[in-house]
Amino acid sequence: MARKLYAPGSPDPFALSRTKVELFLDCPRCFYLDRRLGIGRPQGPPFNLNSAVDALLKTEFDGYRAKGEPHPYMTAAGIKAVPHAHPQLKTWRENFKGVRTVHEASGFELFGAIDDLWRDLETGELMVADYKSTSKAGEVSIEGEWQAAYKRQMEFYQWLLRRQDLKIARRAWFVYANGRRDLPGFDDKLEFRVKLIPYDGDDAWVEPAILEIRKTLDAAEPPAPGDGCEFCAFALRASRA
Repeated sequence: MARKLYAPGSPDPFALSRTKVELFLDCPRCFYLDRRLGIGRPQGPPFNLNSAVDALLKTEFDGYRAKGEPHPYMTAAGIKAVPHAHPQLKTWRENFKGVRTVHEASGFELFGAIDDLWRDLETGELMVADYKSTSKAGEVSIEGEWQAAYKRQMEFYQWLLRRQDLKIARRAWFVYANGRRDLPGFDDKLEFRVKLIPYDGDDAWVEPAILEIRKTLDAAEPPAPGDGCEFCAFALRASRA
């Protein structure tokens, strides 16, 4: 089925996912080719093990949500909160549905699928939680240069949820599972160390980025590549071969 592409002058809101916004920030030219001309980047393999960890964490947190109790991870980290039982959470977690808002100034319908919402027991504010998984030696963190995208992801979710008239805390949490490699054997299972990492988001970049995206899509020609875009560099070398 052909995907819906942006058509300048169309009166209908144009649906734009969080991942496409991130694509624009990574390389405006790749974004234009994708959303305006239908020429997408080559797709990498699916991260099935990461998806399995994500699904199991959701199931586990949902068990505590049903009881109105904090998950032991939260208690161990000193977080005075519980998983929040919002009636829209199931929809907000679904890919291609997610949390949605129509941004009148741009004519876009922005959306993104969250992992979890926690309710601060002291302030009543809702905190966005996102599950991550990897396998590496040493402690996990969100301080790598490439992990700036994780932080923008969290801030975009906060922006979407604030537009649902929800009281969203600046403090958000990454639930980061790190697969252990220091065990004597596999024994048909993977074991993880889980670390909760706080992050105080700032969504001030979102609105200007959305308006810049609109200007880019309305242009007759694609913009210059983003700095260091390997895809654009490859395409240029291939065209000269």
